[in-house]
Amino acid sequence: MDSALYNRDILRLATSLVAEHRLLEPDGSAEVRSPLCGSRIQADVVTDAEGILRGLALRANACALGQASAAILTHNAIGTAMTEIAKLRDGVAQALQREGDMPSCWPELALLAAACDYPSRHAAILLPFDAILAAAVQAKEKS
Repeated sequence: MDSALYNRDILRLATSLVAEHRLLEPDGSAEVRSPLCGSRIQADVVTDAEGILRGLALRANACALGQASAAILTHNAIGTAMTEIAKLRDGVAQALQREGDMPSCWPELALLAAACDYPSRHAAILLPFDAILAAAVQAKEKS
């Protein structure tokens, strides 16, 4: 295990996720998988009429980076517009490719920058964002 990549802060975040956390009545649910690494993230969301995330549950079967990314979203995303979550996802993807700075709205995102030199881990980091966005699309289709 690369200690620069899987540092104490990443591992702390990864272990902070509540296993099998579900929402009782989600507006949308989705599961996404990374074919590259096999990580899997399941998301339940509740959104309001304006597309603001009002409830979130994430379950991760992923590496510590995927779990840490899911934890960052779990701790910060409620109250955020889905359009902003999509922009954050794109910003994180660009930062991992060294095409911009890591978004600064949630300071914990900076911890993910350690994965810049590990392209095989990028998909796992982005997976929680993708799961939330897919669940939001399902919610919108149901309404």
